Amino acid sequence: MIVRILGEGQLDLTDADLDVLNSVDSQLEAAIESGDEATFRQALHDLLDRVRADGKPLPPEDLKPSQVILPPADATMEEVREMLQDDGLIPG
Repeated sequence: MIVRILGEGQLDLTDADLDVLNSVDSQLEAAIESGDEATFRQALHDLLDRVRADGKPLPPEDLKPSQVILPPADATMEEVREMLQDDGLIPG
């Protein structure tokens, strides 16, 4: 699965990474729904850190389509809310 972090680039993750990412994605969604800025910020950073740690960076010239697009670390709660789909940022 190809994941793009806006402003950083693309990373290749395995489908096995989805369960862990979905758990953090659920925390992020809950924080947005409750309007909890501190929990939102922590969950966003946890999600991005996990993608960076588990993903294999793709070279910038390798322009494969991204299955998932994640916001940058400094995104606002409103910006992330606009990016959410029915099942969060991470499908599944």
